[in-house]
Amino acid sequence: MVAVLAIAGCARPADPVAAPVPLRNPTAPVASQADVTAARLQGDWIVVQGAGIAPGTVVRGTADGLTVQGVEYILTAPGRLSNADGRLWVHWLDIGDRTAAVGDPDGGRVWIMDREAGSSPDRLRAAREILDWYGYDLRRLAGLGNGMGS
Repeated sequence: MVAVLAIAGCARPADPVAAPVPLRNPTAPVASQADVTAARLQGDWIVVQGAGIAPGTVVRGTADGLTVQGVEYILTAPGRLSNADGRLWVHWLDIGDRTAAVGDPDGGRVWIMDREAGSSPDRLRAAREILDWYGYDLRRLAGLGNGMGS
């Protein structure tokens, strides 16, 4: 009996379960764009690159904020949306309201959305630069075949 217990005590412990790696470096600066309003977000958007959300997903801008995958996020401050389940920040919205970079500041998901299934290379580059600056891991973005990180 003692021999069995001694052998059992030599068994290798189970490997620890790895925690999910966030999409954003929590030590990087982060902000939302101060002039983003519900009016600027109104209408349909298409995710052109994303992590934690599939490219091609339709996001709807409403009078109160955004509906993402059937879940409503209410605009609580310029560029900042939330609900009981989490937060989304609009990190960048171009001057023509055509392309936006949106993310969970805690690193749960991030995406670039456009009014059309494609985005201009210049606007897409600008959105990616902002997300990179805010510490998002751009290597994890999947895209719609637009040639930048997809």
